[in-house]
Amino acid sequence: MLTARNISYDYPDRQVLRGVSLSLAPGEVLAVLGQNGAGKSTLLRCLAGALKPTGQVVLDGRPLQSVPPGERARLLAFVPQHVPTRLPMTVFEAVLLGRRPYLSWRPRPQDLEAAWEALSLLGLEELAQREFSEISGGQRQKVALARALAQESRLLVMDEPTSSLDLRHQLEVMTLLCAQAEERDTGVILAVHDLNLAARYASRALLLCSGRVLAEGAPDEVLTEALIREAYGVDVLRVQTGAGAMLFPLSAVGGRA
Repeated sequence: MLTARNISYDYPDRQVLRGVSLSLAPGEVLAVLGQNGAGKSTLLRCLAGALKPTGQVVLDGRPLQSVPPGERARLLAFVPQHVPTRLPMTVFEAVLLGRRPYLSWRPRPQDLEAAWEALSLLGLEELAQREFSEISGGQRQKVALARALAQESRLLVMDEPTSSLDLRHQLEVMTLLCAQAEERDTGVILAVHDLNLAARYASRALLLCSGRVLAEGAPDEVLTEALIREAYGVDVLRVQTGAGAMLFPLSAVGGRA
């Protein structure tokens, strides 16, 4: 579904990504991990086509940049880290934007139905007629996710989709994304800071350190005490529970708890 081959990216003042390779199959949930500045957001923007790295990103068997924008939008939906706050529209209209790849002149009944279904999946029905600019940050983040779901793409690329959500809604969103992956064969790539969410919900994890891949594989193979210490500079205690491995931060390396 998606492959990155030895991609690198530089901003004018710094190097960000160096030789990153990954692949995603239908039905997988890949968590991209790493400390602030490790290159997570830049990597996702490269995978979504918002940035042009060196190396190659292949989407559905073709170089990403050769896929026309309209077709790309039907294959891939991107949710950025920062959602605009002043969209002059209702919540329902904001979600309906996800249907733009399929629209010619006006929304069809199936477009309205897809937007409403996405709202319902995220429990946003009561907000449908509220002004987007008047809802909370966490609610705006859920609206952005609903827009991506309404797009009905085969691949979801999301930059920290749970960062503004409370604990309950983090669990609900991650459960929903896993269900989308399993039931619709959707590929999901998301950057996430919460290592325990990644350990519990991701099929695979990719750990970045200084713009390079430090480790990639099953969460149990990647989220080890040694690798977390190297990537984050933090000592953690890993405890196996009935719900899977849990990670408890102890102290910064060379610092105090």
